[in-house]
Amino acid sequence: MNIFALIIIIIAVILLLTGGLVESLQFLLWIGIVLAVIAVVLWLLRSVTGRK
Repeated sequence: MNIFALIIIIIAVILLLTGGLVESLQFLLWIGIVLAVIAVVLWLLRSVTGRK
């Protein structure tokens, strides 16, 4: 029973870490997309107004 409990705990920790990493990677992906859109909008505004 002790080995079985240890295996369950290890699997639970691995799943917890994997779930946390996936959530944080999705969050960082959305931040990257938002920053890319902001950069494109600012570049377009700068090129349309002609300011350097």
